[in-house]
Amino acid sequence: MKDYDLDKRQYVIGGVAIAVVVIYIIRLFTLQIMSDDYKKNADSNAFLKKVEFPSRGIISDRNGKNLVYNQPSYDIMVIVNEQQSRLDTTEFCKALNITKDYFIKRMHDIQDRSKNPGYSSFTQQLFMSQLSDQEFSVFQEKAYKFPGFYIQRRSIRQYEYASAALLLGDVAEVSPADIEEDNYYQPGDYIGKIGIERSYEKQLRGVKGVQILLRDARGRIQGNYRNGEFNTKPVPGKDITLGIDIDLQRLGERLMEGKLGSIVAIEPATGEVLCMVSSPSYDPRMMIGRQRGKNHLALQKDPLKPLLNRAIMGTYPPGSTFKTGQGLTFLTEGIIDSTTRYPCYRGFVTRGMRVGCHSHGSPLPLVPAIATSCNAFFCWGLYYMLTNTKKYGTLQNAMDTWRDYMVSMGFGYKLGIDLPGEKRGMIPNATYYDKAFKGNWNALGVISISIGQGEVTLTPLQIANLCATIANRGYYITPHVVKEIEDGHIDTLYTKKKYTKASRQAYELVVKGMRRAVLGGTCKGANRRDFAVCGKTGTAQNRGRDHSVFMGFAPMDQPRIAIAVYVENGGFGATFGVPIGALMMEQYINGKLTEGSQRQASRIQSQHLKYGTKDR
Repeated sequence: MKDYDLDKRQYVIGGVAIAVVVIYIIRLFTLQIMSDDYKKNADSNAFLKKVEFPSRGIISDRNGKNLVYNQPSYDIMVIVNEQQSRLDTTEFCKALNITKDYFIKRMHDIQDRSKNPGYSSFTQQLFMSQLSDQEFSVFQEKAYKFPGFYIQRRSIRQYEYASAALLLGDVAEVSPADIEEDNYYQPGDYIGKIGIERSYEKQLRGVKGVQILLRDARGRIQGNYRNGEFNTKPVPGKDITLGIDIDLQRLGERLMEGKLGSIVAIEPATGEVLCMVSSPSYDPRMMIGRQRGKNHLALQKDPLKPLLNRAIMGTYPPGSTFKTGQGLTFLTEGIIDSTTRYPCYRGFVTRGMRVGCHSHGSPLPLVPAIATSCNAFFCWGLYYMLTNTKKYGTLQNAMDTWRDYMVSMGFGYKLGIDLPGEKRGMIPNATYYDKAFKGNWNALGVISISIGQGEVTLTPLQIANLCATIANRGYYITPHVVKEIEDGHIDTLYTKKKYTKASRQAYELVVKGMRRAVLGGTCKGANRRDFAVCGKTGTAQNRGRDHSVFMGFAPMDQPRIAIAVYVENGGFGATFGVPIGALMMEQYINGKLTEGSQRQASRIQSQHLKYGTKDR
């Protein structure tokens, strides 16, 4: 009788044997064909591929003054596969002035793939970065004693001025996320982290070169492989010219000492940002060298948030600067004309509701309403627009028409400046109010948006852009910091005019109102004899002390600068906003301040405001 159990065992044993053979074949194929570990090992024995880093592009201001440049630096690289057990770690640590604990931890981190993705024991890994000339000299004398360790020449950023830190940005070692996003980078490479350094990283970084060196049997360098036939030279990064005027920037930072807020100035004709001050700030040189991490952590913990670029990330109620946009809308939509007068009983008063205002003539038309910053006039304008069912049919249609005008002026969405981190601010529409009030709302319930309060918030950049649009009588070019790129062109986004929905005639009337505000209204502190200034103050209500706001442009008929000043908890617009804005315009247009203006600047600089957690 046939033994079926024996037959089955034979099949099982045969199957296992075949499976083992197949597994071995697959493994051999993987190791010899698919895997590059052996190739790397062989290559590392014969060759040393030495990366040559390009010099990063220089950044200068609109007048050719260097802001960011390069200086020599040195990194210590290690090939773990070559690092021999006979290394005298005590002498090595002494040469680099580090502890043995640091050495052990660093070597562990280098080989930890969770911290160092793409690690290979056959390729150079960064052990220590940014050695100074003195540290380099000490180590170089003993480098021959430390097999597996190499000196890599690099360059690090240097800053000419202690200014514009958030705008310029800084450079630091790549993160795992950076490497995963762009295979150009390897562990130990540097990348722009914020500001211009980040947004123009690809233009500034250049292209790395490679030098292939030949080793002998003992690993000693014999020179270039095949006389350098396969070497590639690094391509330097492109130089960049900013629209920034560094003298104007430094004055702005001086005037904002001891205050929280921002100053943004724009050249109306081009959209180039002339200055972008965020206060408080810090010296960009704090972000250089091995102390960068420690300094960055200290700035992160600062309750006044010096790492926050308030110019593009701070969203605030615009206050009365927003009234100019309301006047433009009401005129273009035919809600008012140049002669329309509204009463002001020290405020907007109707149906038991009151929005306060200061004392001035009444009733009054648009131009003096802008000059005196009359709350009632603009409340009445919005009230009659939102209740005009004959023209719009419904409250919702009227509200969305208003919102469309605001969006066309650059509000409610990011403008698209060439800096990372810009916020959009807030412009409500009918859907927002329908949801917030469950469909039960009316014009009086949202009337505060007409004077830049309520749900409306803008960034200082958006306020400055509003002013530039008025200076241009109806269009703006997307604000941008970079003026020119070496051998290249800036994005066409930064050269095209964007027209708003408001009419040219409406803009001319608003300009007259802003001019009258300087001649005898709320901005008279900005008046000058040598050039015509147009301005608008704002006193934005806040949970604590009001914010001081000003926007203005000059000269009136051939504008060269449009500016917004926002001082948190600074009080009335005329307290800080107007004098700071006036000094900034004088500096830019005349190239300097008079002796009297210098004294005024010193007084403002010395006025430090007190801030608590409630003000944040």
